[in-house]
Parts: sequence; structure tokens; C-alpha cells
Amino acid sequence: MSNMFGLKQKGNWKKTRTSLKKMSRIKYERLLETYAKKGVVLLAQATPKDSGITADSWGYDIAISDDQMSITWTNSSIENGLSVVILLMYGHATRNGKFVKGFDFVTPTLVPVFEELAEAIWKEVTNA
Repeated sequence: MSNMFGLKQKGNWKKTRTSLKKMSRIKYERLLETYAKKGVVLLAQATPKDSGITADSWGYDIAISDDQMSITWTNSSIENGLSVVILLMYGHATRNGKFVKGFDFVTPTLVPVFEELAEAIWKEVTNA
């Protein structure tokens, strides 16, 4: 005795195809650009300031391909060949042998940006 089952489908995929076409026309670049700039402003505000050079050195790169999008925030402040942001976040030794404890100011600064971006993209997709 074999177990058999069947599946029938009625209708067509017109609504699905229409929705997918609308979603493919959304200008995600505009959203990424908006939130990338917002991240730069917030990171500059959150960066510990001694001279202000590191706070003023934030930038971003946006990458978009067929199957993914990304924002990479960058900081060009380098001291003695080392990224100042990495030193601030993870800590570092001083010349006299002491250790300056690091603290993560980047993650808590960017989490709200990620959440707002996800919400904005969801609105775009569901309103498409």
C-alpha cells in the first residue's frame, strides 16, 4: 500500500509578480545613504574627544549587489599605524606600561540606526 497525495492550485501568480516588480523598483540606495549619513553624525558625537580628529574622521561605504546591500562605517584616524577607534574600543597599553581599558561606543551608537533602517526598508517594501 502506498501513500499518495495530491496538490492542486487555482488562480495565478499575477498579484505576487506585481508586488515583486514594485519591490524591485524601490530605491534602496537612497535609504542606505540617509542612514549611513545619520550613522556618521551619531558616531562623531559618540566618539571620545581629545583633539577631535578621530570624531571628525568618520565616513562610510555603501555596497549593493544583486543579492545584498551593506553599509560599512569607516574611520581614517590612524596613530602610529594603528586605528584610533580600535584602540579606544578594545583598550591599549601606554608607553609607561599601563593599560587603558577600552569601551565599545560604536555598537550602542549604531543599533538604533540599524533598527530605524530596518523599519524604513520594511515600510518601503510593504507600501510598494
